[in-house]
Amino acid sequence: MCGRFQLSVKGKEISERFNTEVFDEMYKPSYNCAPTQRLPAIVNFEPEKLHFFHWGLVPSWAKDTKMATKMINSRAETIAEKPAFKKAFETQRCLIPANGFYEWKKQGKAKIPYRFFLKNEALFAMAGIWESWYDSANNVLHSFSIITTQANSLMEQLHHRMPVILRPEDEATWLGEEKPTGLMKLLEPFPAELMDCYTVSPEINSARHNGPSLAEKYTAVNSPGEIPGLFDE
Repeated sequence: MCGRFQLSVKGKEISERFNTEVFDEMYKPSYNCAPTQRLPAIVNFEPEKLHFFHWGLVPSWAKDTKMATKMINSRAETIAEKPAFKKAFETQRCLIPANGFYEWKKQGKAKIPYRFFLKNEALFAMAGIWESWYDSANNVLHSFSIITTQANSLMEQLHHRMPVILRPEDEATWLGEEKPTGLMKLLEPFPAELMDCYTVSPEINSARHNGPSLAEKYTAVNSPGEIPGLFDE
């Protein structure tokens, strides 16, 4: 799954990487993007401008927003079939920019957090879907869900799922393709050899915490052999 991620670069980097307009008064870098927050998304109806959507999908037909916390992720294998995701997958797709994401490994009673990232520390896009929900007063809530797939060989040592990371050359197809059946081939695990990870501070567990220290290597909990080669210099 994907329950936390990092988007800590300057707005200019997002703008140049995705060819989208970023307003600095709206965008704030974050090392601890968490569910229920309003976070940056590049959506297919207006990809030239960075939007801010609620993380946790609320389908247009939902009676209320309570289901949002259970809809932060959507499975690639069933996204074209599940009623909560099918319509959005067909017509409402988005990119969620990030430069890292977090996952936890159970070790006894403890849960050790790890940061996963591209080896070159480049920005990447996670595949997402979005929805618009209106309340009784006609106020709108725009929300998104991050699509997950089977874990690659690096990720599977911690968890059996991982977010779908799109190759840069596939991002425009994800946003613009009109026939979603051709998009399933994009929802594959990202190559493990292009990624890396290390342990981070347990402070990442609380959404109240933010700042550069959350994304730094945290050596106090290192356990030799936990992930082969992870802590090799």
